[in-house]
Amino acid sequence: MPEQRGGRPIAASQRPTGGDKAIATGKKQYFRRKKVCRFCVDKVDDINYKDARLLSSFISERGKITPRRISGVCTPHQKRLSEAIKQARNIALLPFAARM
Repeated sequence: MPEQRGGRPIAASQRPTGGDKAIATGKKQYFRRKKVCRFCVDKVDDINYKDARLLSSFISERGKITPRRISGVCTPHQKRLSEAIKQARNIALLPFAARM
């Protein structure tokens, strides 16, 4: 039976997780650098669907488009990137899915 407080079940976000154990035991904390958009840094305005080498770096081994939170690309460039990948797939420059 789930823990209850005041007659209602406790939400998962309110349950104690033991996250402060890492601080108490002295585990090393890692600093994660903020991801910067590759296209904004290089000042790339248009993403060409014919550049298969560039586009393939944003595709996983399974053929899926890498999400923004992993690739670090900003929203406008991610939309253009996904459109370019889809165009390249349609003319067979990139695979729809990897062979299994």
